Amino acid sequence: MKKFFAVLLVLFLSGTILFAEGESEERTSSGMSTAQAVILGAVEGLTEYLPVSSTGHLYLAERLIGLGTPEDEKAADSYVIAVQIGAILAVLVIYARRIKDIILGIFGKNKTGLKLAINIIVAFLPAVVIGLICEDVIKRYLFGLMPIAVAWLVGGVAILLTGKKDSDLNAGDELEQLSVKNSFIIGLAQCVAMWPGTSRSLVTLVAGKLVGLKTAAAVEFSFLLGLITLGAATCYEMLKEGSEIISVFGWASPLLGIAVAFVSAVIAVKWMVAYLNKHGLDIFGWYRIALSVLAFGLIFAGVVK
Repeated sequence: MKKFFAVLLVLFLSGTILFAEGESEERTSSGMSTAQAVILGAVEGLTEYLPVSSTGHLYLAERLIGLGTPEDEKAADSYVIAVQIGAILAVLVIYARRIKDIILGIFGKNKTGLKLAINIIVAFLPAVVIGLICEDVIKRYLFGLMPIAVAWLVGGVAILLTGKKDSDLNAGDELEQLSVKNSFIIGLAQCVAMWPGTSRSLVTLVAGKLVGLKTAAAVEFSFLLGLITLGAATCYEMLKEGSEIISVFGWASPLLGIAVAFVSAVIAVKWMVAYLNKHGLDIFGWYRIALSVLAFGLIFAGVVK
C-alpha cells in the first residue's frame, strides 16, 4: 500500500504541474478547461474520505493548474466545496441500504435506522454552531497553503505518535451500539477539521475509535456523518456563491469535475474500507508528512502562495 501513496503523491504533483504549464493558458470560454475539471474532480474523489484532507489537496491543486488567481480566486475556492457533490453521491450509492434504514427510521419504520439518524444529527450539530460562528475567521486566516501545510504536518505526526496498530482490528462496538453521548463527542472532534488540511475523515475516524467503535463501524459512521456535513456545507456554499461559480466557470466543466469526483470517490471509499479492516493509519501519517514537505518546498520556492 505504500506504493499506492507514492504513486498518488507523484501523480498529484507531476500531473498538476504538467497541466499548469499547458492548460492554464488554454482555458475554454467557461474559464475552466476540461483537463482542469478532471484534475480537480479526481483529487476531490480520491481524497475526500481518506484521512489526508481533500480541501488541502484541492487548494494546492487549483493553484498549481492555474486556478485561484486574483481574477477567479473566490469562484475557485467556492468550487473546491461545490465539487464535493460527487463524493456525496458516491457514499449515497455505496451505503444505499444503510441510508434506506435511516429514512425508514425517520418515518418510524426502523428502530435501528432511527437511532442512527439521531446519532448523526447530534454529531452534526457542533459543526453547524461553530461553523456559522467561525466562518469568516476560518476563511480569513486558515484558507492558505501555509496553514494547510502545517495541518498536514501536525496531523501526520499525530498519526504516527498515537496510531499504534490495534492488536485486534475487530475489537470494539458495532455501529448500532453507538450512544448519543459518544456521537456528540465525535461531532465535537469533527469541528477540528474546520482547519483546512486537518481532514474531517481523520478526526471523526480517530474519535470513533476512541469512544469504542470497531474500525469498520468508525469508518462507516465517519462516512455517514460526512453525508450531512458535506451536504450542508455544499448547499450553503452553492446558495452563497453558486452564481459566481457559474459566471466564472460556466456549467460544463464544473459538472464534469463533479462526475469525475463521483467515480474516483467510489474507488477510494471501497479501497479505504478494505484497507482499514486490515491495517492501521500509519501510512496516512507518512503520506501527510511527505505532502507537507512538498507544500513547504513549493511555498518557499515561490511556485505557489
